[in-house]
Amino acid sequence: MSITDILSAKDIDAALTCVQESFTYKTFFQKVGLAGKTPDQVKKVFEILDRDRSGYIEEDELQLFLQNFKSGARALSDAETKAFLAAGDSDGDGKIGVDEFQALVKA
Repeated sequence: MSITDILSAKDIDAALTCVQESFTYKTFFQKVGLAGKTPDQVKKVFEILDRDRSGYIEEDELQLFLQNFKSGARALSDAETKAFLAAGDSDGDGKIGVDEFQALVKA
């Protein structure tokens, strides 16, 4: 499954443009159309983002978050990555599980 099976390429391009200078997950999720998707669709996106298939999105996967949407997209800065992880990691285990990701998308 590809990310463009769930999200439109046009919305992905628009979302990437709006986070070119600084990354705000709420803005990105709204622009890319993920905030309006069903829980099952959000779970499928989570599975794409979970590159090592561990069941979690860890910090190294978050740093390359935007590249899952389009190759060549920028990596998140260390500060952006840590802020993104802190926003999504509700149980404090240092990673984002599927339920945490769904809550983050809908926040």
